Amino acid sequence: MPRIALFALVVCLLAVVAAVVSFVQGSFLGIVWVLIAGITSNMTWFYARKAKAEKSQSAPTG
Repeated sequence: MPRIALFALVVCLLAVVAAVVSFVQGSFLGIVWVLIAGITSNMTWFYARKAKAEKSQSAPTG
């Protein structure tokens, strides 16, 4: 998995934890953290699939 996908995954996990903490404390700021978690989750998925596609294209066929 490429480094940028790992960074996005870490940010996603931290955003989920921040959202849970915000909601437990009664703050609606957790909604923003949920949105950030969604964006970074999509980034992780995108970069992981992109690296997989590039790896399969560069592999020799034969």
